[in-house]
Amino acid sequence: MKIAVCIKQVPDTEARLRLSGDGTWIDEEDLSFVINESDGYALEEALQIAERTSGEVVVFSLGPERVREALRKALALGAVRAVHLKDPAYLGGDSLTVGRALAAAIRAEGFDLVLTGSQSDDAGFGSTGTVIAGELDWPHAWLVMGVELDDSGNKVKVTREMEAGMNEISNLDLPAVLEIQAGINKPRYASLKGIMQAKKKEIADPAPGDLGLEADALGAAGSKIEVLSIAFPEAGKGAQIIEGDAETAARTLVEKLQKEARIL
Repeated sequence: MKIAVCIKQVPDTEARLRLSGDGTWIDEEDLSFVINESDGYALEEALQIAERTSGEVVVFSLGPERVREALRKALALGAVRAVHLKDPAYLGGDSLTVGRALAAAIRAEGFDLVLTGSQSDDAGFGSTGTVIAGELDWPHAWLVMGVELDDSGNKVKVTREMEAGMNEISNLDLPAVLEIQAGINKPRYASLKGIMQAKKKEIADPAPGDLGLEADALGAAGSKIEVLSIAFPEAGKGAQIIEGDAETAARTLVEKLQKEARIL
């Protein structure tokens, strides 16, 4: 089985963040980056499936030159090769243009399955995998917590995590796109042998024209979302504890919402 895994490099969640000079993003100077958490679980799930089916895993990512570090780590973990969409035309877009570009790169090869994380730790849109599925016209499932291939290799049973502790089980025809939820497995660590082998593995970097894409449909030019500014959350003024029985507390809460918060 041939599996594509889309990963994103995001700022380390433990890093101290600063705003960029123009206020539209964070300052990336001296900032550490890591593979997005749920993408790491997607990669591990793909590697396990490939091991059971004698298949292969190819990793895809979109971003600037620094993304090669994330791709090298994925190669060290067991992916056979990587595709890096780093042309300036790809950059600065939303999940629509990112998904469009990744789908075109995936379409250029024959894959049985595409795995992505459920959402990114930075933007958190949770829609790139959906866009990829739409572009490819493949079945799709989000928040996946279980993946089981049938004996024929033509279908996959998917367990999705729902609200209130409920699960949903679906059977999808392959090829399909699955967005993997964090916690589905236990990601492995790269071995020294894997790290050394990763240095020799291919990282392709196709230009938009190689994928049949027009530059004006990609990146910032094709994006439907424009980020005007970002800001850190304002510090709160602290919580208020309302005393009394339920009826008294409810009456006091409504009064505060009307007179202090002015939202009722």
